[in-house]
Amino acid sequence: MGPYEISLFVLVLIVITLGSGIWIMASLVIVGLFSMFFIADFSLIRMGTISATIISRNSMSWELSAIPLFIWMGELLFRTRLSQSMFEGLTPFVNRIPGRLLHTSVLGSTMFAAVSGSSAATTTTVGRITVGELLARGYDRALTTGSLAGAGTLGLMIPPSIILIIYGVIAEVSIIRLFAAGLLPGLLIAFLYSGYIVVRALMDPAIAPKRDTAYTKHDLFIAVRKLLPIIILMIVILGSIYSGVATPSEAAAIGLAATIIITAILRQFTWAVFYDSLKSAVKVSAMITSLVVCAAVLASAMSYVRLPQSIAEVIVNLSPSEFQLILLLAAFYIFLGLFLDGTSITVMSLPITMPIAMAAGVDPIWFGIFLVVMIELGQVTPPVGFNLYLLQNLTGDSLPKVARATFPFFVLLCLGGAILYIFPQIVLWLPRVIYG
Repeated sequence: MGPYEISLFVLVLIVITLGSGIWIMASLVIVGLFSMFFIADFSLIRMGTISATIISRNSMSWELSAIPLFIWMGELLFRTRLSQSMFEGLTPFVNRIPGRLLHTSVLGSTMFAAVSGSSAATTTTVGRITVGELLARGYDRALTTGSLAGAGTLGLMIPPSIILIIYGVIAEVSIIRLFAAGLLPGLLIAFLYSGYIVVRALMDPAIAPKRDTAYTKHDLFIAVRKLLPIIILMIVILGSIYSGVATPSEAAAIGLAATIIITAILRQFTWAVFYDSLKSAVKVSAMITSLVVCAAVLASAMSYVRLPQSIAEVIVNLSPSEFQLILLLAAFYIFLGLFLDGTSITVMSLPITMPIAMAAGVDPIWFGIFLVVMIELGQVTPPVGFNLYLLQNLTGDSLPKVARATFPFFVLLCLGGAILYIFPQIVLWLPRVIYG
């Protein structure tokens, strides 16, 4: 079979398995085993040996241990009053900026992303505080919804990003360098969001009703004290990683311990919080790590049948420019984002897209950040944009209405991706400065 026939065979298998409604991780294994049996002509014994070896090796990956720890930390924060304190702490500092409290969604999501690593956790935790407060104070409904949907995706970019951990494991790229690479792009996108809010507020001040509240120095001191727990966690996690004191997995353990200590000191840590957070973290972690391990079986199968290499050779022979290749991959990922979540997109696509990008000379660190931007776009793109459903539940609005409110931030994400392509040093500068 040629590369076209193999590609069609694999595509049909994926469509059939996903369309049948079975679990995505089962789909990955089925497609991988079928490919090895029908295309590579492996015996059942050899297929079993290969699969067992791959699953065993990947399930014991030390880097994957960071995922459940970061998820547990986010679940603990979600179930305490630290998110409420963060909102109250940010309020005095944004009061004089055009758009006022609308910026709390962006700034709050940026700060929470730096301790949770999850888009869903960021959107839900920040949203359950800001949405009700902003709507009750008469802020523009569409801008309130859209800004949170967009800002919630920062949990995928700003370290400690779970998606970057998964990408680093699958692509065999340094997770520490990926974390450094994601910081400036995340801040850039947050700046674009806040800049848009400022422009909208200057054009139409009615979107952010003014309240005659004068904050004293004492109020600002209290606000800083309320922000202190999150700031301490950010310093502990990111500082330990970037200083080289701890690996991402060790930093996750340190961050989790710091979260438990802080919530205990604030008397917000109870056995109910402990049990509920652990139970939820185990469920989510099992799903994510199962996907990663099963994706390794598919990746190995694709390697045996030489599908990525064959497709890469075809594309290279077509001699597309780097811009054309990136544009093609962007369209591919946005299309996948219509139907799949970020983790599934990452584990299913990398066995094919990674060799193509590497053959074209794309930097693997930059490609990881590009992938995250594409997944962020998928988070706010109907019909399966996960952040849209979260905002639908929080606001009670219809999905089309939430999607319309989010569209300007979809455009801003596209603009952010274009800026990162034109100026790749935004991604690559910090890893080189810190790690050489």
